Amino acid sequence: MFEKILIANRGEIAVRIIRTCKEMNIRTVTVYSEADANSMHVQLADEAICIGKAPVSDSYLRIDRIISAAEITDVDAIHPGYGLLSENAHFADVCENCNIKFIGPNSDAMNALEDKAVSRRLAQKAGVPTPPGSEGTVDNREDALDIARKIGYPVLIKAVAGGGGCGMRVAHNDISLINSFHAAKTEAEKAFGNAGVYIEKFIEVSHHVEFQILADTRGNVIHLGERDCSIQRRNQKLIEETPSPLIDTRFKDLRKKMSKAAIAIAKAANYNNAGTVEFIVSEKGEFYFLEMNKRIQVEHPITEEVTGVDIVKEQISIAAGNPLSIKGDIQPEGHAIECRINAEDPANNFRPSPGTIQMLYTPGGRNVRFDSHIYAGYTVPPYYDSMLGKLIVWGKNRSDAIERMARALSETMITNIKTTIGFQQTILNNQQFRRGNYATNFIEKLLQDSENK
Repeated sequence: MFEKILIANRGEIAVRIIRTCKEMNIRTVTVYSEADANSMHVQLADEAICIGKAPVSDSYLRIDRIISAAEITDVDAIHPGYGLLSENAHFADVCENCNIKFIGPNSDAMNALEDKAVSRRLAQKAGVPTPPGSEGTVDNREDALDIARKIGYPVLIKAVAGGGGCGMRVAHNDISLINSFHAAKTEAEKAFGNAGVYIEKFIEVSHHVEFQILADTRGNVIHLGERDCSIQRRNQKLIEETPSPLIDTRFKDLRKKMSKAAIAIAKAANYNNAGTVEFIVSEKGEFYFLEMNKRIQVEHPITEEVTGVDIVKEQISIAAGNPLSIKGDIQPEGHAIECRINAEDPANNFRPSPGTIQMLYTPGGRNVRFDSHIYAGYTVPPYYDSMLGKLIVWGKNRSDAIERMARALSETMITNIKTTIGFQQTILNNQQFRRGNYATNFIEKLLQDSENK
């Protein structure tokens, strides 16, 4: 097992990884930007090294500085967390060339799933259905128009790199396609350094369901069940739950079909470590492959709560060359829900709300978990993702979990900045949500209904 791990990330996920490392008696090193000097991950790690100024291009995306920090502190491995360099095959290669283990899939597996367009082709070869769309990246608007007219509007323009909804636009006609095509490419270039986009059919009423995969270096691949991530705003997830109410109440046979497809994709890519295979599901129960996230997911805690598996621990163990500690697919128990608490103002079009937290009170009680890096007196910087933390609850069933989450949200107090807590309470009190009757357009409809009142 590793003796020392460097965490090439920040905030909540860095803290999350440090906690597991401590429980495994592994020493930790964190890197941080000047803006994060007082962040909790810096305080909790055994060692911390500043790698640059606030912008990620000057710090958290600087492979040379991260590797220098790793060599200076003599670490055995690097955990990339999520976002930033977590799905960067070049970074994984550099780590291996420097004799530092990358805690994630190897570069060969990353290249097999190089981007979303390449992943589509791999899924098709594995016999997994994909939405109608372009064969690869689309370089100019003339080709974009040809493809959109062929598959029919509405279409979705998607960045081949990255995630989190960046570089994604929906077009309903030729004019909006031209405008959206250039906007998506510009946004993708700015966010990921890759302007490549592709086009696929947009399913207007769809459900976002993903399967958690674990694979070791010995060919063993299992899944830990699904998560429903359909409560989104502008392709940014806000609430996730497991199991999926859509599958539980309407399409029970999909669980077996989709988990089989997820494992087939992982095996086709010779994948190892933790990963997530994302699908969209239509109102008729048709499912299509979206992409495979080659990293730990933000929403992984809800899977941990229903399975009892520490996914970060499994990641570290797999990277150290050990076989999966789990034999066969696990049967999840109960129901878990996660709310992403963001520093945003829902009353002002979800405008980011950086600033200093004056008072912080986090909820407790049975089966309540708050993963975060914030504290009273912490200043939320304006340079990064607005997520403050993740509130996770477990219940013996969905109704129990919803009531526990409602109670936990009501106890959470974060003062002097705006947060999404009140908006999430509104969602939990919505009768359609409580019935499990929602899709990816749920928040859009909720906001429209609110404006019309």
